[in-house]
Amino acid sequence: MNAQKATDPQLRLIRQSDVDAVMAVENRAYPFPWTAGIFRDCLYAGHECWMLEGQSGIIGYFVMSCAAGEGHLLNLCVAPEHQGHGQGRRLLRQVFEVARWHRLQRLFLEVRPSNPHAIALYESEGFNEIGKRPNYYPAAKGREDGIVMAIELQEFDFTA
Repeated sequence: MNAQKATDPQLRLIRQSDVDAVMAVENRAYPFPWTAGIFRDCLYAGHECWMLEGQSGIIGYFVMSCAAGEGHLLNLCVAPEHQGHGQGRRLLRQVFEVARWHRLQRLFLEVRPSNPHAIALYESEGFNEIGKRPNYYPAAKGREDGIVMAIELQEFDFTA
């Protein structure tokens, strides 16, 4: 039996009341963070906004848009103090569960070339590089390209 303890981190939907706590993680994790307004807009738009929460607070979260059989992973973040312990993989697998629920056929994301740990995670879960977005991200010295990655989700069994 795989019973979860009450002290284990729990996945749940992000609420408007969580935005300040999510922003605290976002600001620690990224030199160019999203704004609170972006998170609120994503919630208002009905995007899939999930967080992994432990006893000490938010461990990580993701935001994904879903439409016309495709998903776009807009943000996946793990708090710096929780990185390197499998929490990003746990969140990414929840992304796949949400994709299954929406019956998505493919999933896209962008990632910074300067983030080799994220690239390795995405590749290990089946994503492939399909292109680049020139000057996609703000960077300390101007702009940084975005690597576009995708995964085809037909291998998921959507009949279950």
